[in-house]
Amino acid sequence: MVSVLMPAFNEASRIEASVSAALAIPGVDEVVVIDDGSADQTGDLAAKAGAVVIRLTKNAGKGGALNVGLTKARGDVILTLDADLGASALEGVKLLGPVLEGEAHMTVGVFPRRGKGGGFGLAKGLARQGILLLTGQQLREPLSGQRCLLREILVRCNGFAEGFGAEVGLTIDALRLGYRILEVEVDMDHARTGRNLAGFRHRGRQFWHICLALAARVGGRM
Repeated sequence: MVSVLMPAFNEASRIEASVSAALAIPGVDEVVVIDDGSADQTGDLAAKAGAVVIRLTKNAGKGGALNVGLTKARGDVILTLDADLGASALEGVKLLGPVLEGEAHMTVGVFPRRGKGGGFGLAKGLARQGILLLTGQQLREPLSGQRCLLREILVRCNGFAEGFGAEVGLTIDALRLGYRILEVEVDMDHARTGRNLAGFRHRGRQFWHICLALAARVGGRM
């Protein structure tokens, strides 16, 4: 069984399209949306589109929301997709195939280049170098939230790291346990944070959470 986990915070404008596309992926049995304390109609619209919705009264952050969703998901294969992918969430099928066919234990989505993003690449650079130093392996997209993996990995890794350190922590833990990770190019697109105060605050939190995830794993600790 395949379960999609989709954390969402104030994504009313795209959540219906994202859920519908995820449900259309061949092999997907359920889409679990974790409404992470949204102030808009994210939860209602996700339910309307056919998702199983978990509503959090307070924002738990990305990793926390994913961990709550994992307790409700029934699948032994987990596909994580961002809530702002819209129709491009259908590209998740490319992540599912290699895991179901035994080619990889985890796949990571690599987005096409569509010009410069909103930031300066500091968070991604930190994540990439941290993973390389701690595991000897390098990923092109260490922060990609588009992933497919065996549930057993999450069980052995004690779930997701907190906040925006979720992907970095999971990558390091999985590699240290000997799991194979395959990066897969996907034709996905989502909203980007801009070079404004809100965007810099978001990237600042992301950078700090990555630092925490890396620090927790120095010396082989998980």
